[in-house]
Amino acid sequence: MTTKIYAIANQKGGVGKSTTCYCLATALAENGKRVLMVDLDPQAGLTTSLGLDPDSFSLTSYDLLIRPDQVDALSLIVKTQIPGVDLIPSNLDLAGSEAELIGEIGWDRTLKESLKVISKDYNYILTDCPPSLGVLTTNALMAAERVIVPVQAEYLAMRGLKQLQRIIQKVQKKGNPDLQVKIVRTMHDARTIHSTEVVEELKKIFGGQVYDAIIKRTIKFADSSLAGQPILLYAKDSEGALAYRNLAKEVLEDDHQKTNN
Repeated sequence: MTTKIYAIANQKGGVGKSTTCYCLATALAENGKRVLMVDLDPQAGLTTSLGLDPDSFSLTSYDLLIRPDQVDALSLIVKTQIPGVDLIPSNLDLAGSEAELIGEIGWDRTLKESLKVISKDYNYILTDCPPSLGVLTTNALMAAERVIVPVQAEYLAMRGLKQLQRIIQKVQKKGNPDLQVKIVRTMHDARTIHSTEVVEELKKIFGGQVYDAIIKRTIKFADSSLAGQPILLYAKDSEGALAYRNLAKEVLEDDHQKTNN
């Protein structure tokens, strides 16, 4: 089984990273793919959004990064209520990993090495990165073949892209030259000219790097989070669910083209 590893990253918080991670995972699973999500955020937004208590886990992504030789990576995986989707959870233990990793040789490739043991069981591994450009995000970018950047449809979010692009270029030079970048436009409010302009501007500037799928702002995302379910299960026929299914189609098409080239 060929495993695709994707990082979901943006140093700006509140742009829909965790939502994109578990909604895309759900949509890929609906297409018959086996998906593993890795929560790399010490705030554990992904873990919490799935209705799980971060503090209830004694083994987390911290162990995947800091104690890969002492724990069986497979023992870190927990089942989710989403058919075909598993999770390596996170909690605040992960906050200490940045300082611990930085002193290690090859610290930026730790995640890549740790995932090798697990990857054979999954078609996709999606890593949900913290809202920063530090050690954890760098590890995710070094391990990934593609980074999906959720960008909120507002000008300030666009400006933050430049900083992320610099980090991605460093990672490409440092040891992952084939890392591809794709942007997904999130939290679009079609009622405002400002949001619509940003959506169009992103496409104009970044062209083929931008997915066609646009995730519109809707209260159903917050409602589904409270219910501990992705919108594709909570409100399966909603506009938000459809948008993430369209995103998954584009992801699968990209991978199909890459395989055939």
